[in-house]
Amino acid sequence: MTLDGKKVAILIAPQGTEEREFVQPRDAVNQAGASLTVIGLEKGEAKTNNHDVEPGGSYAIDAAIGDVSADDFDALILPGGCVGADKLRASEEVVAFVRAFFEQQKPVAAICHAPWLLVEANVVHGRTLTSFPSIKTDIGNAGGDWVDREVVVDNGLITSRNPHDLPAFCAKIIEEFGEGLHAAQAQGV
Repeated sequence: MTLDGKKVAILIAPQGTEEREFVQPRDAVNQAGASLTVIGLEKGEAKTNNHDVEPGGSYAIDAAIGDVSADDFDALILPGGCVGADKLRASEEVVAFVRAFFEQQKPVAAICHAPWLLVEANVVHGRTLTSFPSIKTDIGNAGGDWVDREVVVDNGLITSRNPHDLPAFCAKIIEEFGEGLHAAQAQGV
């Protein structure tokens, strides 16, 4: 499946995004031919973590959240990391950006603690999804149906539990993002 012509956004916190959950989906969509934009709270660099507490690498941010719109993209990736997800969900601009993808019925992929952003954006009600187990109650309280599976797809929302699920998560991102692109092309969008 190719993502040629697809514009994908990936969010990263100033510090605390789980490195593997950022790098592997980023690389997967790049290899599939998508045009990827790394979005942060502000331009510059972001520092990732490994296992939430060990320092990871630094990554360039292509655009600040205030300079982009969901209208600019076909799909969104939300990497996890407890610290990073918490920082991102505290931003009203980030929450509005995430919510807009659902309002526009565009595919969104979230792994590990990233579904906290979905809870904050009020988009999990009536959906089945997975996440890191510690936020199961948050998802349930927001009206979502939490399941313990490697990868879950619910009407354009792709979720996984943790870094061990990355191979299945990345494969499903390519499949789902690609299907959305081909459906839009068939409709002449």
